[in-house]
Amino acid sequence: MGNHRDGQDAQSVTVVTSSEDSKEQFQNPGLPPHRPRLTDVDSKRAKGAERQVILLFVLSMLGSLLFWVAYFGISVEGNFFDVNNTEPTNKLQLQNLLLGLGIAFAMFGIGIGVVHWARTLMPDHELVEERHDLRPEEDRAEAEEIIETIIDESGIKRRPLLRNTLIGSVILAPLTFITFLRDLGPNDPAVLKHTMWDQGVRLVRDPSGTPIKASDVTIGSAYHVLPETITSLSHENGYLEEKAKAVVLLMRLDPNEMKISEERKNWHVDGIVAYSKVCTHVGCPIALYEQRTHHLLCPCHQSTFDAADECKVVFGPAGHALPQLPITVDDNGYLVAQSDFHEPVGPAYWERGQHVEEMRAEREKEAK
Repeated sequence: MGNHRDGQDAQSVTVVTSSEDSKEQFQNPGLPPHRPRLTDVDSKRAKGAERQVILLFVLSMLGSLLFWVAYFGISVEGNFFDVNNTEPTNKLQLQNLLLGLGIAFAMFGIGIGVVHWARTLMPDHELVEERHDLRPEEDRAEAEEIIETIIDESGIKRRPLLRNTLIGSVILAPLTFITFLRDLGPNDPAVLKHTMWDQGVRLVRDPSGTPIKASDVTIGSAYHVLPETITSLSHENGYLEEKAKAVVLLMRLDPNEMKISEERKNWHVDGIVAYSKVCTHVGCPIALYEQRTHHLLCPCHQSTFDAADECKVVFGPAGHALPQLPITVDDNGYLVAQSDFHEPVGPAYWERGQHVEEMRAEREKEAK
């Protein structure tokens, strides 16, 4: 009964007791002996380290000043598209370089200065603190003591110049970012309501500017088009801004495959439809058209719109359908706009709902 199948006696098994196991446990060696730094034993080295930290903080302040000089002192104006006059572009490049260097030195001086201060001038001894129960009153008193210790060990009271340069650099550096807020205004959201499309404006190819006849648009084809009136604008007069709002994707579908609401039944010409090319998510240009599914795909975040169903969103983060441009043909058979878009193009913004109502009221007033 007492024999095992492998032939070993049960009494031969060795059991390690807890007392024996405790003898084999790893012993805590404690902290290594403290080795003083050169700044701890040599007052000249300590003074030199203090000067280095001060210089780093001064460098941070100079970086902040360099940023403001570049931002306010360099006037960037002119035509950036004139190949015969590169001065505006050169000024812009210089300003961007100085802005970047200014912010870099402002942040670098503070960061390296604080690290160098801690590594050379503040005490570097290590402490071991045992766990203790949470006692709010004692913790509060201990926190106050820690703060006093930090103030004392940092040497702020003994080194006023170092303290003042730190305060100056910390105050000036964030102001460089606040300066950028100046470029956020003034803001006029009303410019987003309308584009250059209007009644009778021809649809022209981008970039050739040639008008398009309805007979030239075959099923499955797609054109990138602009309003004909935009060709009269120069870059100084806002050509790019107006183009960014007015770009349209023109395509022809089988009318039997289209879902057309009562309001839009006269917005197409035998299946030829025109939709804004500006994605309603973040404004990327939509240029990918799938002929079989009639889907328009935004390459930025994969928002997908169904061109056969009034370009409603079928996938992705876009918030609403692409605005449709009502079109017709003129006496010569060229495609023209019936009016502007009936809603603002592009992504949503705070005033968009109000603008939609205002545009609807404008159309009702014109109809009367």
